[in-house]
Formats: sequence, structure tokens, C-alpha cells
Amino acid sequence: MAEELEIKLTISEENIPAVERWVSTLREARFGEEKHLVNRYFDTPAADLNREKAALRVRQAGDRFIQTLKTRGDFVAGAHRRQEWEWPLPGPNLQLGLLADSPLAERVNLAELSVIFETNFQRRTWWIVTETAEIEVALDSGQVVSGDQVVPLHEVEFELKAGDSGALMSYAQTLAAKVPVFLNLVSKAEQGYHLAGLYHPRIETGSGPLTVEGFLQRLSLAWLTGTPPKFREDELKGLRSIGHASKVLSNPDSVFDAIESGTPIRSLVSARDLGQLQLALAHA
Repeated sequence: MAEELEIKLTISEENIPAVERWVSTLREARFGEEKHLVNRYFDTPAADLNREKAALRVRQAGDRFIQTLKTRGDFVAGAHRRQEWEWPLPGPNLQLGLLADSPLAERVNLAELSVIFETNFQRRTWWIVTETAEIEVALDSGQVVSGDQVVPLHEVEFELKAGDSGALMSYAQTLAAKVPVFLNLVSKAEQGYHLAGLYHPRIETGSGPLTVEGFLQRLSLAWLTGTPPKFREDELKGLRSIGHASKVLSNPDSVFDAIESGTPIRSLVSARDLGQLQLALAHA
């Protein structure tokens, strides 16, 4: 079992060349490889894994197959932190015996597992190596598929392989200053579950103070569902002050005002302001 720490940014298809140009010009970055990945996600008919906040997949890359189990984990300073188990496979079939010692074995009927959806995409990777950190940058472009339904998938992931975790945020913010991005807390698996009709998150206001993580989570769910996030009166007041203190944007209130007025999150993603504000809040 390993621990994964990454920052995931959703981008538009039209900005893929700009991301490639940016990372290719970094003196400390070297190109890794390009490969096509086919990922089959499994769950029970009652979506038991999804309720356990876990994702189980078999990934095919060329003639290699890997079975992976991930927990949802938590959110730390703008990055996802999750537990992850990986096992190489001789072929494309799921091996239930490998899950016997995992947290799922006692809570899920493994015999009921079947393919629920797929994510299929082209992945280009670069390695950023500095004196303080080693980071893998992955640029994914493809689709999420469930039956006859298909939605686009375009993401940049910064994953810490070694060293200072603060480097993840630094590179993410540098990219966000050049290309519109969206700090997305919704995983590929959650996108697939939603497309398959097995995940229907409700966007509700809480009873206590709004945290940065809570704010980012509501934005991510609003992006996924296409519905506007809801906020109580003055709920964003504290976050507005953080936005001004960050000095990343000259007028962060304009972004907050657009969100509060019900502007669709997917409409705001096309400009740089939203992504820059998200990352500034996560870094505060």
C-alpha cells in the first residue's frame, strides 16, 4: 500500500497545446512517454464501492495490465492524499484474491463486482526534477464512457514522487497564470459513476463556517452536475478576505460575485481567474 499526493486540474481541449508548450519549456522538465490507457472500473450493482469512497480498476497500457484500488482519502493544501494498492496482472481480468487483505474484503461482496464504466485517454508525461522535489506531470486527453454515454476528459495532474509537497502547488499556480484551469476535487471515477447514473451528489450549504475545502468541493460538484453551488448569506465573507490577501487577482470579488449569482461553473472555467483563485485559497 502506498500514499498518493497529487493536484488535478481540469482544462479545455483547446488549451492542451498550451499546456504542452509550458511544461516543455521548463529547464528542469524532461519528457517521459506517451501511451494510450484503457481503464475499466468495477463495482457491484448497488454501487457498494462508491459508497465506501473507493475505486477499483484494471488499467491496460499496451500489453501491461495493472489492478488498482484507491480510497477517496482527504484534501491537503490543494492536493489529494489517498491510499493506493497496485498489483500487476497477467491479463485483463480482475483478480478478486488480491483484494482479500484490502479494507473492502469485509464490507463488499466481491463476487458481485462487474464493469460499470471506462476511462480511455492518451497520456503524455514529463518528469520535473529539482533539488527539493521530483514530480510527475501527466496530461490526459480522452473520454469517460458508460454504455452509449460519453463525456470528454482533459486533465493535468501533478503527482509528488519525492521531496517537498509545496512544489506541487508552486507548479500548479505557475501553469494557472498562463492557462485557464479548474482545481477539480472530483476524480475520474466519480465522473464515471455520475455518467453511469450511480452517483447523484447533492450540493447543500452546511451549518458551520465554510472551509476552503468545503468551498472547493462545492465548486467541483457544481462542475460535475451542471447545477449552481449554494451558499448561505455572507458564507463567502471569510474566503473573500483570503482572496484579497493572496494578491493573485486584482479583483477576486468579481469571481465570488459570479459564483454567488449562479453563473455556471463550467462557464467560469474558460477564464484564468477562477483557477487562480482556487489555488490561492488552497495555498493560503
